[in-house]
Amino acid sequence: MSDSCFSPLGFLETPFRDRFGIPRQPQMATHARARLRLLKPYDRAEAVRGLEAFSHVWLIFVFHRTAGRWSPTVRPPRLGGNRRVGVFASRSPFRPNPLGLSLVELLAIDACDGVLLTFGGVDLLDGTPVLDVKPYLPFVESRPAARTGFVDGVPTPMTVRFAARAQAELDCYTARWPDLAELICEVLAQDPRPAYADDPLRRYGLRLYDLEIKWHCADRQAIVDSIETVAGG
Repeated sequence: MSDSCFSPLGFLETPFRDRFGIPRQPQMATHARARLRLLKPYDRAEAVRGLEAFSHVWLIFVFHRTAGRWSPTVRPPRLGGNRRVGVFASRSPFRPNPLGLSLVELLAIDACDGVLLTFGGVDLLDGTPVLDVKPYLPFVESRPAARTGFVDGVPTPMTVRFAARAQAELDCYTARWPDLAELICEVLAQDPRPAYADDPLRRYGLRLYDLEIKWHCADRQAIVDSIETVAGG
């Protein structure tokens, strides 16, 4: 089969500006919202006619930051970052064809001027190219009794608290991002640190929107130290 070429429907706008901190699966951070404005010639109201009847959709997308960097084996975070499995037994972005599949909630459709779709529970980097949108059908696609290999359910979340400085800074941003506190808590509760990171003195930083969230861990608690605007962010 000859190589196939695909044109993105559009590019996602999400809170995640760096890969560090992105939820490892969709729906793990329900306040992580994204917008997709369809490009021409796909930005026609009839192209999304009937889509409002579905609560969730599949996004087929490109791992654009890792394209061309595939590996036959990978180290899944669920295995502590030390054991290797085949790339096809994982959801690693380092794939021969850098395609991903993500199940997200469809929050809104605006077809008044082109087509703008709003999603919830996203786990994708800002600027991600989307190749297709497909309705989710739970009666054929949900299999609660399916085997899940080395992935043994939802990890135990960490508690999250804001230091006094961070709480004061958070209050300055809530007018612009009303759900910022909830999003920070959902992201940090999943412990985005590398599996081998256990230094209680280490400080971390992650990007959400044009903010840098600085935090550290102590006794399975994520403590937000500061929230600052990134220069040129």
